[in-house]
Amino acid sequence: MAGHGAPGGPPPVTLQVGGRVRPLAEAPVELRDAARRLVVDAAGKAVPFGSLYRERKAIVVFVRHFLCYACKEYVEDLGKIPKTFLQDANVRLVVIGQSSHHHIKPFCTLTGYPHEMYVDPEREIFRTLGMKRGEASTTSVQSPHVKSNLLSGSIKSMWRAMTSPAFDFQGDPAQQGGTLILGPGNEFHHVHLDKNRLDHVPINTVLQLAGVQAVNFTNRSPIIDV
Repeated sequence: MAGHGAPGGPPPVTLQVGGRVRPLAEAPVELRDAARRLVVDAAGKAVPFGSLYRERKAIVVFVRHFLCYACKEYVEDLGKIPKTFLQDANVRLVVIGQSSHHHIKPFCTLTGYPHEMYVDPEREIFRTLGMKRGEASTTSVQSPHVKSNLLSGSIKSMWRAMTSPAFDFQGDPAQQGGTLILGPGNEFHHVHLDKNRLDHVPINTVLQLAGVQAVNFTNRSPIIDV
């Protein structure tokens, strides 16, 4: 699992093992190292990252800071995945941010996200998995789940920062995220490391790779432009 290079460098890292996404016999060294590191839930309880996918397959989405408008809108659509779809496929859905755990509940309330969420406050797992800092050009990338453009989205992010109880970006603004499909145990199915805030894997692509029923996202607001 390698990280991204500078703008104009290698394309984003996306691994699909075979046409039907067969698991590798053994997880990469980086993932085995990350499995021992801790994530923290909304109550402040720390658990090993590996425990999230030890018993069953998990879709794990790492997001940028919790004030990122693109992450907010992506997580809003993740929140539209019915729990029954995940239960029928025996798959967990986990979002991991990189702020204090105190921001988890407000972010879930804001986005309507009802599934599992944790944080990696020191970004240890982000670094171990090779997720990049800094942002490559967004001109050729458009997430199907982001409705706001760069200007309006950035204004919204700044406004939420200014009106939050403590003025902060709820994570490192330079940190990028990614999406993995892992488990059970050391089975390793898919990884995509985002090169910028809009470089999300379409959610239905992730669901298909994980064996979960697709979701109809057509009833959504039009793209907002200013």
